[in-house]
Amino acid sequence: MKLRNATAEIFIPDGQPVAGALQRTTHLGVGAHQDDLEFMAFHGIVAGYEKRSFTGVTCTNGSGSARTGKFASFTDEQMMIERRREQNRAAEIGRYAAMIHLDYPSRVVKDPNDTSLREDLRQILAATRPQVVYTHNPADKHVTHISVVLAVLQALPASHRPEKVYGCEVWRDLDWLPDERKVLLDVTGHDELAAKLNGVFESQIAGGKRYDLAVVGRRRANATFLESHTTDKATAVTFAIDLTPLMGGGGVAAYVAGLIDEFRADVQRQLTR
Repeated sequence: MKLRNATAEIFIPDGQPVAGALQRTTHLGVGAHQDDLEFMAFHGIVAGYEKRSFTGVTCTNGSGSARTGKFASFTDEQMMIERRREQNRAAEIGRYAAMIHLDYPSRVVKDPNDTSLREDLRQILAATRPQVVYTHNPADKHVTHISVVLAVLQALPASHRPEKVYGCEVWRDLDWLPDERKVLLDVTGHDELAAKLNGVFESQIAGGKRYDLAVVGRRRANATFLESHTTDKATAVTFAIDLTPLMGGGGVAAYVAGLIDEFRADVQRQLTR
């Protein structure tokens, strides 16, 4: 692969040759920022753990991160170095096949006229040919996250498409989805691994954002509040939207609007019964 940015990096935690490492991929996560993968694509990390078959992609360079405490005086350049170091450490702990840093500024990712990210993702998808892809959900409220999911959907090749594409929770949960529309990604029994991965990102935790606690709490809440009249079948669940019908990138807005309409109709039906 010839990635667009000279500062892009492909990190292989177990030191295997790049081509062979990428070919191990069965589950691929594409996130906007460092730590997004561990929060939204943990299901894929668990699925690939034993065979080192999860590959992660982080699209942005981390320069815009909030910072306080011991990171308060960090320059953008220092923060970029620290966040990449943390992400590579997570890849080691999670036994990833590969960790790919595309190193784009957020402004490039959000520019609808710049196709660089899309072209990099096309190369990555062709090299990895994953069975399952995890990315952000298109109802997220973070503009960079939305830009990434659109780029992923547009980059999926017409041939060798994955079996499933999931849009996962980060900056908006998916509890509002009608139950029959929720994809339930059960990660019960992997609390220790989750804690290790989430705790790696000290620059964010020390920066005043307790993502490590919030993500685990959301998974537990999803499991408990899913059904009101049965005991819990799981203790940790991530919700996702099935984006498989959107491979190719068309009709995303109408698809999400349709899901919102279903939610509205369900609320109205309950109130008027």
